[in-house]
Amino acid sequence: MDQFHIAILGGDARYLDMIKKLSENKQLTMELVGFEQLNQGFTGVKQTDFFSLEVEKLDVVILPIPGIDENGVIDAVFSNDKIHLSESWFSRLPEHCVVFTGITTPYLEAVKTKNNLNLIPLMNRDDVAIYNSIPTAEGAIMLAIQNTNFTIHQSTVLVLGFGRVGMSVANKFKALGAKVIVGARKTADMARINEMGMGYFHMDDLAAYTGQCDILINTIPVKVVTAPVLNPLKLNALIIDLASKPGGVDFDYAKQRGMKVIHALGLPGVVAPKTAGEILANIISQLIFTQKN
Repeated sequence: MDQFHIAILGGDARYLDMIKKLSENKQLTMELVGFEQLNQGFTGVKQTDFFSLEVEKLDVVILPIPGIDENGVIDAVFSNDKIHLSESWFSRLPEHCVVFTGITTPYLEAVKTKNNLNLIPLMNRDDVAIYNSIPTAEGAIMLAIQNTNFTIHQSTVLVLGFGRVGMSVANKFKALGAKVIVGARKTADMARINEMGMGYFHMDDLAAYTGQCDILINTIPVKVVTAPVLNPLKLNALIIDLASKPGGVDFDYAKQRGMKVIHALGLPGVVAPKTAGEILANIISQLIFTQKN
């Protein structure tokens, strides 16, 4: 059998379950860098010092979900050391090596171009996003319960966007008895929202609907919840922004009005790290063997 030599560099709690799941496949030989705060027996996988890693022999590199910052440093939650991945480090990787990251960054894009890197941003994939939409929706429900003094049942919930996350969020809140109204732009989405028994409006008319909602949930990664949209909103309404940075809410204006606003990033890793880790492991395994074939 072909063996794949994998280096996992940093990561958060969801990576622990990803490592456990990947280690079940005997074709995958893994080394961990940036996990020295954990006992090696905790993961059962070899821990390696960054400078001892045999870069030229790697078939797969798995970077943390946030990727690499502008200085080439990765986020290693379980390490006290900063791990710096220089452009020259990437140039040492074999031509066939696959590099997985959660999201891409300008630094990674520059390295990709310079070294013709086979870079796969996992969070851009439909399958990962759809699987992750389930713990994201459950996390949004958790936040709604924790931060309100009323039931979701019979409350009015505005969901902005009807993509992979928006669809799951709207569906789950409707199942709890909320009156869900979804803001969308595509006529096909509006037809689907209507078929699912929910209200809808065009995003251009958003300001006309915010005055009636108890909970506003945004999934659009563009600033759509602006001052004119926030002004009609009840002061005791809860705003949950599920969009990636920088989000879709004017956070400063909302806080000036004394509104409760939560930018809930990375909910799958917070509320369901086991599930999130297993999702990553399954997708990565499929892609490794697909690339090989």
